[in-house]
Amino acid sequence: MKTRCLIIDDEPLARDLIRNHIEKLENFEIVAECGDAMKALQELRDKQVDLMFLDIQMPQITGIEFLKILKNPPKVIITTAFREYALDGFELDVVDYLLKPITFERFLKSVNKYYQVTSDDISNPVVENHNYSSEETFIYVKENKRVIKLQLSEILYIEGLSEYVQIYTEKKKIVTKLSMTSLEDKLPSDGFLRIHKSFIVSLSKVEAFTSHTIEVPGKELPIGRSYKPTVLGILQPNVSSAGGI
Repeated sequence: MKTRCLIIDDEPLARDLIRNHIEKLENFEIVAECGDAMKALQELRDKQVDLMFLDIQMPQITGIEFLKILKNPPKVIITTAFREYALDGFELDVVDYLLKPITFERFLKSVNKYYQVTSDDISNPVVENHNYSSEETFIYVKENKRVIKLQLSEILYIEGLSEYVQIYTEKKKIVTKLSMTSLEDKLPSDGFLRIHKSFIVSLSKVEAFTSHTIEVPGKELPIGRSYKPTVLGILQPNVSSAGGI
């Protein structure tokens, strides 16, 4: 099911930007756009809304005042040009606070926060079954002009190629312009392990290892010399006392 979004902003250009960002995401749809809070109130009465992108400085009543009068509001991401309203927004338990102009990269971080919040509210079999302690069970990566939602549980390993990385799953390979360090920072440290300057593996997909290599489905990967103490220190404690390697 797609996340149903309501955009509330009195500036047409600001609405256009949010709309363009949302349209790049496969699992999101816009149910309505409003230039003021009173029209938004009617839309909330008539339509099912999961997530509001709410501006603060608007005619009639502000976004903060509007949010305070809602009894059961949907999840909210504040959008504004004014930093001073951040505290008010977070006191009202908003998902995130976006400062204009809003870049697509910062927008994606808010989307990830929205999924983290909603995963706490509903039964999520991915969260129940995976090995990670991190709340995030997926990341968004950009390939060409498409933004792809990638489940962390699907990743076998990642290979770095200069300014790009290749993310391998059992079914596909995704190439995205991103550094290995940037991607490593996005991944939960208890679920993924950097084993070489050019390789990161999913710990849950490791089938076998030696002091020099790690095997994941369909691939044998090298362990870098400088990474070896850390890698073996993490993997070997899980080995039964059948002998060393």
